[in-house]
Amino acid sequence: MANNTGKTVATLLIGAAIGAAVGYILATDKDTRQENMERIKDRLSNLKNKFNKRNVDLEEEIYNA
Repeated sequence: MANNTGKTVATLLIGAAIGAAVGYILATDKDTRQENMERIKDRLSNLKNKFNKRNVDLEEEIYNA
């Protein structure tokens, strides 16, 4: 059950980050959108990797307990 809760929280946080990023992009001028998109993609990728690692670490901790 803890595994599902962690995935749900991660999904909600990623969704919130994507929503904030889209809002920010739409509020900027056209010239800076591409640059901002690349930075946001990198940050979201890093965030996703951190959540995946956290999930793996949590699963290992549960199975080794």
